[in-house]
Parts: sequence; C-alpha cells; structure tokens
Amino acid sequence: MSTTARPDEYAGLRARIDAALAEFLRGQRERAGSLDAATTTLVAAAESFVLTGGKRLRPAFAYWGYRAAGGDDSDALVATVAALELVQASALVHDDVMDDSDTRRGAPAAHRRFAAEHQAAGWLGDPTDYGTAVAVLLGDLYLVWSDELLHTGGLSPTTLARARPVFDQMRTEVTLGQYLDVLTQATGEPSVDRALSVARLKSAKYTVERPMLLGAALADASPAVQAAYSGYGLPLGEAFQLRDDVLGVFGDPARTGKPAGDDLREGKRTFLVAAAYEGADPATRELLTRRLGDPALDEAGVQELREVIIKTGALERTESRIIELTEAARAALASVALAEPGVAALASLATAATARTG
Repeated sequence: MSTTARPDEYAGLRARIDAALAEFLRGQRERAGSLDAATTTLVAAAESFVLTGGKRLRPAFAYWGYRAAGGDDSDALVATVAALELVQASALVHDDVMDDSDTRRGAPAAHRRFAAEHQAAGWLGDPTDYGTAVAVLLGDLYLVWSDELLHTGGLSPTTLARARPVFDQMRTEVTLGQYLDVLTQATGEPSVDRALSVARLKSAKYTVERPMLLGAALADASPAVQAAYSGYGLPLGEAFQLRDDVLGVFGDPARTGKPAGDDLREGKRTFLVAAAYEGADPATRELLTRRLGDPALDEAGVQELREVIIKTGALERTESRIIELTEAARAALASVALAEPGVAALASLATAATARTG
C-alpha cells in the first residue's frame, strides 16, 4: 500500500473534512425541505454549528491512524471519518444542555439560541423549555447522521463491517462517560480516581483511542498495531482532557469560546479539582466545597478558586501528568513499525491535542 502523501495532504485534511461535511449536510437540508419546509430551520442551525467551528481532531486521528497502518488516501475515507465530527457535535450540544452553558465556540449554546428564537417570535409556552427540547433533538439528529455518514461515505461494506464495532463502542462509552460526569457533579465526589474514570470515558477514549482504532479497523491493521494505537490513544486522550480541564479554569475566553471559570461555576469534579481537594487543608477544602458549583460565582470568586488550585499544587500536578501521559503515548507509537506520512502526522497531533490554548 502507498506510504507517500501529496504535498498538500497534511495541511489540506481539515478542508477536505469540511467539504465532506458540507456536502452531507446540504443533502440533509434538501431532504428536510422535501418533508416540511419548517424543518430546514433546525438543519440550517445544525449546518452552522458544525461548519463554523471545531478542530476536527477526531477525524484527523482516524484518518492518520488509517494512513499510518498503511492505508491509501481517498475521498471516501475522508468522508467516512468525518462521521466522527457529527458524534462530537452531538456530545457538545447535549453537554451544554446538561451544564446549562451559555456559550459554545464564542456563540450562544444551541439551547440558548433556540430559546431566544422562541422568545423573539412570541410563541406559546416557555422559551427555556423549548430551547432545551430542540437542543436535545438536535443532538439526537447529529447522532443519527453520524451513523448515516459512516455508511454512505463510500467505503466498501466489508471494510465498514470491520469498523462498526469500534464505532458502536465509542458512542456507548462517551454516553456512559457523560452520565458519570452528571452523577459525579450530583454526588459531589471529589475523588481523583472517579475524575480520571470520567475523563477516560467521556473524552479520552472517544477523542483519540477509538478514532485511532477505527482507522486501524478500516485499514485491517494487525493486533500489534491496534495495541500500539490503544497505548498511544488512551494516555493522549486523557492528556487532552486534562488540558481541557486546565483551560476551563485558566483559559482565555477569546480562545476557548467559553466564559472563564465556567467549569468552576458548574461544579465540575475534574482531576484538577480533585487534586486540589487532596492537597487542601480542612479550611481550604471547606472553601472549595462552598464555592464550587455556585452559578453566581463572580470573577473574584473564580480568581479565589484559581489561587487555591495553584497553592494546593493541583495545577502543577495536572501539568506534570499531561507531560507524563504524552510521553507514554509517544513511546507506544514508537513501539511498532508504521508508515509515513502517518507517523509524523500523529506526532504533530499529539502536540496539537496537549499544548493547545483553546
């Protein structure tokens, strides 16, 4: 199989993924219009959200996992792995509903957008309830579409049959991870072990490991390659989530697209917060318990909790773990013979996932 790439291939992958998504969503809009013109409003909102933001990391990990396993480039491959971006869109819309978030990618979150539409039109009922209901449906629609795009991307049924179990398992894991996240916020459990369990299921596996294994399955990779991909994907995905946790507290809203300190207002029991609890004295632990999860937490309160996270060593501990996990991922990738340009691309993706600022 080919191990070379067109000169523009690495830089152009995101544009190709975007094009595949745009073509698929355009078809969905036309289909919706033939059913009832009113439904095109929802599909247009779906198009806007997917096509105006996102890093395309999950399709990229699947694509380069396939290429590193010796698979040939094709437009069908790009369209098929683009299905992962629709799973991501579903998770984000539902996550914002569960967290009652105001913004996503620098714009109103889906449930806020639909609530505002209801209010502006003066429709019957409660705008907030309407916004929540439509956002839930939008997230469900993305999940349905992810399955459709996987199967209509253009790869053969035999190839897709190898990948189907990975795709199914990934969607189950992220949903169970979302449940654990909600459960942990409700119980207030500040356990590092639970925080890591949530991170692995909700983000780590479905951000890197499962996309990598999807690419491996599509390429019919050997068990040794699959094992190396898990050894790369799971720690790197965990490091990705830990970086996300740090940005949720210390990130620049202009880069993250969400208000600073939102994770603190939502009471997220992340590794960062759990580590702060472990390093805190009784008085500091009481302050964490009292202030964490307060939706009215102002900038001064956010700054107070940031200082606690720094002083307890939680931030330093989290940064050290990100480095440790990223090094473990790179070592796993080096443990098997893989094809270029996939190896170089995966090394670059490791940096992009863990050293990002937004």
